[in-house]
Amino acid sequence: MTDAISFVIPVLNERVHVAGLLRDLRHRFPTCELIVVDGGSSDDTVAAALPLCDQLLLAERGRARQMNLGGQVASSPYIAFLHADSCPGVSAAALQRHLAAGPLWGFCRVRLDGRHPCFRVIEWCMNQRSRLTAVATGDQMLYVQKTVFEQTGGFEAIPLMEDVAYSKRLRRLAPPLIIPEPVVTSSRRWEEGGVLRTVLRMWLLRLGYFLGVAPERLWRHYYAP
Repeated sequence: MTDAISFVIPVLNERVHVAGLLRDLRHRFPTCELIVVDGGSSDDTVAAALPLCDQLLLAERGRARQMNLGGQVASSPYIAFLHADSCPGVSAAALQRHLAAGPLWGFCRVRLDGRHPCFRVIEWCMNQRSRLTAVATGDQMLYVQKTVFEQTGGFEAIPLMEDVAYSKRLRRLAPPLIIPEPVVTSSRRWEEGGVLRTVLRMWLLRLGYFLGVAPERLWRHYYAP
């Protein structure tokens, strides 16, 4: 049953996306738990989400903090962390079959919503990388058993790469179950920042993290104008 999962959605100024996502999730997963955690939005995100979710929480800004708060109050056996501009492609019935296998954790393949052929190349590279490394990014709807989330303490309170860091800790416990049905996620960061420039920036950030650069320093580069 789809009440086996709680969707935790960290948001910050996502008025444009959050209502549509919540309506879609409620329609397709009618018995799931929907938890929205706002990090101090200055637009109408809270007003848009409040009537459409089961719990709306206010947290200090920071995706790791927001997801940890949502994970702490989640009441289902599994927690799925989902971005507001992403939509899971898996059906309720298929998700039930995947979770029936009892995976400790996992994530989905990703598909970008942009139509340009370059996005097919980018998503292929993302899927191959995550399959080979067992490391997910936030776009891939990382999910984890509630008990495992509690035992591991959730995400590290770092401003960037929290999903990568958590994946690396989880893969020490067990290999992930990768759901083949992709999460469709927005290609807006590539479109706004330029495809080549954004790809290079993301790979440099990952290289910097691998080489031990502090996440706080990487955050400043990631959000630089």
